[in-house]
Amino acid sequence: MLKIETLSAKDQATYLQKKEIADFLFVHLEKYGDPHQHIMNCLDYALDQAVDKGGFTVAAREEGKIVGAVVMNKTGMSGYIPENILVYIAVDASQRGKGVGKKLMQTAIDLAKGDIALHVEPDNPARKLYEALGFTNKYLEMRLKK
Repeated sequence: MLKIETLSAKDQATYLQKKEIADFLFVHLEKYGDPHQHIMNCLDYALDQAVDKGGFTVAAREEGKIVGAVVMNKTGMSGYIPENILVYIAVDASQRGKGVGKKLMQTAIDLAKGDIALHVEPDNPARKLYEALGFTNKYLEMRLKK
């Protein structure tokens, strides 16, 4: 049976809780992922109690094992930049097509205060889920790497 759990700064997540989520995301983000340390940095930001940081995680568990996870960061902005950015979402390949991603996303949308932005690769199959949930492609993101 699928169980949905949330963590936020008020829960005072431990290093091991964050590492479990980061380990899952590192493996299951596959080609859309980031280095493990970047994922840990994102979790530190989301789950830190500092006033200038924040966010939350949503995890789906089956038989105690994480089968899906979301990390949302607060941006500290509003209007011109959405209040939240969905940084990571992944579902274990064995659970895809069972509605786990949709349940994670709906929970994250319900928990977020304000608008949400996310970045998705054009060829990522999750893009269809985001569009079905009401996300639109307003801008083309461009980055300068220094």
